[in-house]
Amino acid sequence: MERLAAAQQRLFQQHRRIVGQKRPLAPKHVWAIRVRLEIAQKIRELALFNLAIDSKLRGCGLVKLKVVDVYAAGQVKHRTSIVQSKTRKPVSFEITEGTRRTIAAWLEDPLMIGSEHLWPGRFHERLHISTRQYARLVREWVTSIGLEPSAYGTHSMRRTKVAQIYRKTGNLRAVQLLLGHTKMDSTVRYLGVELEDALTIAEAVEI
Repeated sequence: MERLAAAQQRLFQQHRRIVGQKRPLAPKHVWAIRVRLEIAQKIRELALFNLAIDSKLRGCGLVKLKVVDVYAAGQVKHRTSIVQSKTRKPVSFEITEGTRRTIAAWLEDPLMIGSEHLWPGRFHERLHISTRQYARLVREWVTSIGLEPSAYGTHSMRRTKVAQIYRKTGNLRAVQLLLGHTKMDSTVRYLGVELEDALTIAEAVEI
């Protein structure tokens, strides 16, 4: 009986982890959200959405980004490096062409005049938007294309690009570096790498 109870407890814990883990967006979801934001001419949200995908940053790091982090010498940078808010360790990321265009458009908005932060708070009550505001935007984005909001969150944005990178390359080390994880175990857990994934990778390697 004790062994059965222990097994049931393990299954419960595994199920709880799976349920609690937010899904990454699929490529079709990313494009659907982009199109809706473009049609609605929501420049700030489109720039925020695109940079969230590219940067793979935690919400607490994304909302604190400053203009100088992504902009220099009159143009948006192709790559940048920042110190993560949570770990206090540097992480680098690329800024793709489409994201650079949307950021450049956002920086021309009158609301950005004199702003040090990339996502300034409204009415100047705070320096930048809060993680709660960001989470509310993510909820609105996924809901707008018919997704179940409880299955997605700010970590969905962080996981979206690395999930595709891992799916296409199987390169956990690359994903670890992009996420700024210090331990590979963290990356494995974060991606939700299962035995089936490991076997698929192994089958592709011949000796």
